[in-house]
Amino acid sequence: MLEQKLKNGDFVITAEIVPPLSSHRDDLLKRVAPLAGLADAVNVTDGAGARLAMSSLSASAILVSAGFEPVLQMTCRDRNRIGLASDLLGAGAQGVENLLVLRGDNPAAGDMPEAKAVFDLESSELIAMASDMQKVLGNDGLEVTAPPELFVGCADLPHDPAPDWKPQALRAKIAAGAQFAQTQFCFDVEIAKRYFDHLEKSGITDQLRFIVGIGPLLSLKQAVYMNEKLFGVNVPDHILARMEAAEDQKAEGQKICVEIATALKEIAGVSGVHIMAPGQNGNALARTIRSIRAS
Repeated sequence: MLEQKLKNGDFVITAEIVPPLSSHRDDLLKRVAPLAGLADAVNVTDGAGARLAMSSLSASAILVSAGFEPVLQMTCRDRNRIGLASDLLGAGAQGVENLLVLRGDNPAAGDMPEAKAVFDLESSELIAMASDMQKVLGNDGLEVTAPPELFVGCADLPHDPAPDWKPQALRAKIAAGAQFAQTQFCFDVEIAKRYFDHLEKSGITDQLRFIVGIGPLLSLKQAVYMNEKLFGVNVPDHILARMEAAEDQKAEGQKICVEIATALKEIAGVSGVHIMAPGQNGNALARTIRSIRAS
């Protein structure tokens, strides 16, 4: 179990898949099959990029039945509190044990830009509901006879903190019930060192387990795009230079990813890495995990 491994102090490796635009379970299982026996848990995205795909709840249930441990991603974008609460109950009924709460991408950026966003709850409110459904819904006079028992996570964004920066957003998520965090891509190890040093001094890392997002860069073009277009993501100049000089940019991107993972292992407060590989398949994720475990 992901929760137990984190509590034991194990350095975990999770991976992320995007469910297919398909109703066939085999299409999903083909994507995740290379990760069998490698990833400690597999994140299942919930309409990532505001793009249509198989529902994260259904996909997570299929993964449970196939012997994987999913991390169900759930956004606040598409459902009101009734729908969210219903899905939380459904997750518990299907044996899903891990939940990552996200706000959700703006529909205007997706493949159905005319779609209306809901945002009935903010992420901290959904974390609170998932962490103690009996308590939250009890305020409305509802009694949940068997609330789900979920290991609840939140999102985070490593950055270079100013000396007077206070992690108030993380404190709010912890107060709501978050037990772990998975972060956006972090390519800058020096920033990660300063960030987690700040969190450690603030007492945050005593309350929250951090799994840092990394990934194998596919090309220089992708690295430049992520550096310029992904909010909060910084790809250092020395990595861009390595990608530009590499004869095999894909191989160099994987090598860099493994080096970053190895460095992150040595940072106090980092409990694992979360592998994301945009534009690549499960085999790329599997190769990266094998290389990290062998390093």
